[in-house]
Amino acid sequence: MVEKRNIEFDKEKFRQVLHYIIHQCGHLENVCKTVLFKILYFSDFDYYELSEEKLTGELYRKLEHGPAPGHFDEAVRELEDEGKIYQCIIEGGGYAQYKFLSLIEPDMNLLNGKEIRVIDRNMEKYCHMNATQISAFSHGDLPYKATGDNEIIDYELVFYRDPLFSVREYEDD
Repeated sequence: MVEKRNIEFDKEKFRQVLHYIIHQCGHLENVCKTVLFKILYFSDFDYYELSEEKLTGELYRKLEHGPAPGHFDEAVRELEDEGKIYQCIIEGGGYAQYKFLSLIEPDMNLLNGKEIRVIDRNMEKYCHMNATQISAFSHGDLPYKATGDNEIIDYELVFYRDPLFSVREYEDD
């Protein structure tokens, strides 16, 4: 019997996913904190739509610039303290941009092939976008649109996405 893994927040898995994304695309000029927020969001919500199981179980809040993970800053501090990533602030265009670089290969022992494929697909889709572009795009996703300001976004809302955002093949009735 296979146990259905509909976890709540898995802190260590979230840290592994974050480190993996930073390792793969943190070096890109346009990838900053905002872009990482959205890649995490789409990875978590797309995985849920595809498998009806949570990837990390992270809670995302509807903020002005799009969905934001609740445990991001804590995970970054821990990964920095462990010497796994480096965070810096770059001034440009009149604002501070938080950048992250991976210092070592990420540990991915908690991730399976299906989870990695969903994360990879989201990095491929969104790593080229800057913060303004990906924020505007994320505002069109139904889970974000259907949530009140500053409220937690419900994973179940992925099943009502329009075709632009949906990642699951649904059969017509």
